[in-house]
Amino acid sequence: MYRSFCFAAALLLSTLLMTACSTSDSNAPVISQQTLLQQIETKADILILDVRTTDEFKNGHIPGAYHIDHREIKSRLKEIEAYKNKPVIVYCHSGVRAGRVEPFLIEQGFTQIRHLQGDWSAWESNKLHFE
Repeated sequence: MYRSFCFAAALLLSTLLMTACSTSDSNAPVISQQTLLQQIETKADILILDVRTTDEFKNGHIPGAYHIDHREIKSRLKEIEAYKNKPVIVYCHSGVRAGRVEPFLIEQGFTQIRHLQGDWSAWESNKLHFE
């Protein structure tokens, strides 16, 4: 019985570690929090795409972020087509949902997809600008 428990615990830990390490499966280049903050301050022509849920977005988001729930990206793609050849910075809470959206955007012809390093959780913990 102890052996079964240890095996189950090891399997669970392994699964959790794989999930934690796979924050962005898209291989999109990463943009640092500080670089994004500088781009916001200089009003660079970028799209900051928040793919969290509506409630998460309402509870706080990066200034100027455009919200599309990750589950709606396919049906709302036309809303962001003007950014196909411009920088698009994608983030969610921890990177998992953004990591699912980024490859889709790349497949749709978006050429400058970037993943926000640390996502919202790092932005919030660093106490950067809030909206």
